[in-house]
Amino acid sequence: MPLDRERIVAAAIALADEGGLEAVSLRKVAARLNAGPMRLYGYISTKQELFDLMVDEVHAEILPAEQPGDWREALRILAHRTRQAALRHVWLADLLGGRPTLGPNGMAVTEAKLAALDGFADIDTVLRAAETVSSYLTGAIRREIANLRAERVTGLSKREWQRASGPHLTKMLATGHFPALTKAVHDGADVDAETSFATGLDWVLDAVAAKLTRPPAV
Repeated sequence: MPLDRERIVAAAIALADEGGLEAVSLRKVAARLNAGPMRLYGYISTKQELFDLMVDEVHAEILPAEQPGDWREALRILAHRTRQAALRHVWLADLLGGRPTLGPNGMAVTEAKLAALDGFADIDTVLRAAETVSSYLTGAIRREIANLRAERVTGLSKREWQRASGPHLTKMLATGHFPALTKAVHDGADVDAETSFATGLDWVLDAVAAKLTRPPAV
């Protein structure tokens, strides 16, 4: 079967899904496609270019079929779809938050974010609002992925890790040096990752809403 960018990117994503970004190289992608490495250079110049194409391909999974009319719902859907894509493709967390994705799918996702906020404030406020939501997404997703990776590396679930760390934590809290942390440990509710993500996102959207004022009709 002849090579093309679509096949190359699909093979690279499959490798990354299996072993992370460190499992991706032009040589390994060529091997997955039963092709000589030099053949790939007719389609991809560098590994960074390949990563950019991989990210753009995954952005196609993020863009919803329809754009909701309500700006909060539009941004909420994009946020949850971004998280879901990152959970399917864990390596995506390592490539979020850098320079803007300039592929067609990445630009379409950015367009959807800005379009949701268009008309509710001046363009600079809209841009800061979109950046604020994106910063929350990046941080929350990376934190969740880091915890998932820790589970895989240690072989301990969150509950198992908490039990194993319990004696040390109890000893440290007993010193009385960490009263606020002690209150959090003993009285704070333990919520799952999805609930934590959704709650934080709603708080960020509340903050954005406070900055948005639709201009009066002329």
